Amino acid sequence: MRISSNAPPLVTPVTAPPAASPVLAPLAVVAGAFTLAQLVLVPPGMGLGWDESVYVSQVSPHAPAAFFSAPRARGVPLLVAPVAAWSTSTELLRVYLAVLSGAGLYLGLRVWHGLFPPRVLACAGALFATLWVTLFYGPQAMPNYWVAIGALVTAGCFLQAKAQATTPPYSLRPTPLWGAAAGTALMAWMRPTDAVWVSLPLLLLLVGARGWWQPRLAAAMAAGLGTGAGAWVIEAYIRYGGLVRRLDDASRVQGGLGWNIAVDDQLRSLVGRTLCRPCTGELPHVTVYAWWFALPVLAAVGAAVAVRARRRTPTLVLLACATTAALPYLFFIGYAAPRFLLPAYALLAIPLADGLLSLVTGPGGAWRPVAGTLVALALVAHLGVQYAVLKRTVDRTSASHRNWDRVAADLRRLGVRPPCLLTGDHAIPIAFYAGCASAAVRGNNANITRDGILRTAERVPVATLVARDGTPPAYARSWPAHEVAGFRLHVAPRQR
Repeated sequence: MRISSNAPPLVTPVTAPPAASPVLAPLAVVAGAFTLAQLVLVPPGMGLGWDESVYVSQVSPHAPAAFFSAPRARGVPLLVAPVAAWSTSTELLRVYLAVLSGAGLYLGLRVWHGLFPPRVLACAGALFATLWVTLFYGPQAMPNYWVAIGALVTAGCFLQAKAQATTPPYSLRPTPLWGAAAGTALMAWMRPTDAVWVSLPLLLLLVGARGWWQPRLAAAMAAGLGTGAGAWVIEAYIRYGGLVRRLDDASRVQGGLGWNIAVDDQLRSLVGRTLCRPCTGELPHVTVYAWWFALPVLAAVGAAVAVRARRRTPTLVLLACATTAALPYLFFIGYAAPRFLLPAYALLAIPLADGLLSLVTGPGGAWRPVAGTLVALALVAHLGVQYAVLKRTVDRTSASHRNWDRVAADLRRLGVRPPCLLTGDHAIPIAFYAGCASAAVRGNNANITRDGILRTAERVPVATLVARDGTPPAYARSWPAHEVAGFRLHVAPRQR
């Protein structure tokens, strides 16, 4: 049987529309609403968290750079440098990141134009942007949201390039090549290992591809991965004793990478536990994580819709990349943080939106209003849960950061002012608040010895923070103690 050459391709290449194309307006509206929601629901004055203080301190003049442990990468310091390098205002930094994250969401969805209808992309953006974890981490100096945006850009540009090269007129414009390189570079600068996991299905497709376009697309992705991962490898030899040593240290810091089923840990973290380590206790109420179990069901519906709508390839690529992005955080790590799965959520959002819209518009006759009502009620309940979790998380985080600020004020009152050194519990973030250096003699952030601390105390103010029910280290037991905001602060006697 002869196959007609007029049969429509599985993925139809679409020339780039004008910048002011009205079909893209819904994406801009979703991105703008996302930025506004961040500024309203996540107050810019919330203060910096533990990991944020590490990243920002690398470029900020406010305090010495905190210890940069082996798993971290330099992408976030580069991201915040345009503001943090000259301003100490947390509010300004939050506004900058909120605006930037909105622009990133627009671009991450924009590259899929032509592969999915605009209404699907707008719905996908709304689904992703209304998750509490997306709203909470969008304006934060953290890497995971940006890995998610890089994943969307990389996969979308990969498919656009493939579609252009394999369907008439068989051309390959430079835009998707540059986009694939930029997307992989963004992921690799933020988290090199995540970039590899997300890109794995795309790399496998390239290995199996045959055509003049394959080397060019492979070179673009390799260049992107090489920029971020290459910097991480070079730093491994300069600061960490080599690549193998850094990989070993990174595994140790993360509790030893290996077979660990962390699915239940992720469920516990959905209640708003930004770091679930150790992840113990009862599971939250089913209403908190019911949406999580709806993801595979809606993904299957989206896949079925894609087959009928002749967009099977982009949907399967999204599902494959989302799966590989989630695998290490569900099965190879012994703790959980909800932000780890942001790349998977972003990639899943498009086929999920496709499936949801098909449930609303697909059934005919009397079933259509019934389906529409049920989907609307489910989404309203989902949004209510997301808002409730977000509010609790923001309130709890803000209170914690206010305590750190009070401790920093007490440090200054007691004479511990820059240049100074802080050790002990929560030393890294509180030291940044106080403008001090931080240090530890043991643990994942060990960067000094006991003798080093005592020698430093001969030159500058030094203090050790201890939890109220904790025991101070031996070198600080004779230092005068003060009660400050839930801590016991031991301040080294000033040398004459």
